[in-house]
Amino acid sequence: MSFQNDGNGLSLDNEANSLSEAAKYLYYGINIDFRTQKEYLTKYGKPLLGDYLQQELSKKERIVLQNSEWVALVPYWAAWPYETMLLPLNNKPQRLTDLNDAQVTSLAEIMKQLNTKYDNLFQCSFPYSMGWHGAPTGPSKSPGDSPHWLLHAVYLPPLLRSATVKKFMVGYEMLAQPQRDLTPEQAAEKLRSCDHLKHYSK
Repeated sequence: MSFQNDGNGLSLDNEANSLSEAAKYLYYGINIDFRTQKEYLTKYGKPLLGDYLQQELSKKERIVLQNSEWVALVPYWAAWPYETMLLPLNNKPQRLTDLNDAQVTSLAEIMKQLNTKYDNLFQCSFPYSMGWHGAPTGPSKSPGDSPHWLLHAVYLPPLLRSATVKKFMVGYEMLAQPQRDLTPEQAAEKLRSCDHLKHYSK
């Protein structure tokens, strides 16, 4: 699993930090994703996230950014106010190592644009935790061996209403289920309305 923390309050030294971790087992959340996506492929013959992406592209109401290779969207199940997901449009890559040159270049572009939108939303260095969910790796794994899996990234930013007002998962949200402070459609619209090319600081 690869992830990055960026912004105040998300790391011990308030600096961006990135990490890749490996284990001999699937992490709990990834294990659930892996199992349910495998079940979906067995039942419908298509990858679950591929079908989900097609539905989002047809509705367009939760799409934040799109280029020739990637889509950034607010998933309908998002728990954090401005949570987003990055999904590939082409070739169904299962791991970061499956990406071709065009996907890598387009990924860098859309990540920069999404980060610019985040910073412009509240005119601050927008804090977030971001991570990649790819198919399991290791010596026994090979390209195409997990057709149910679609590589994707998630951004989990804590800011809610301003540069200083964060969302906290407490009480009911920790003991039962997360509550949305704004709808995924509202979050996507607010992010869409932010400039993705010109940073507020320039």
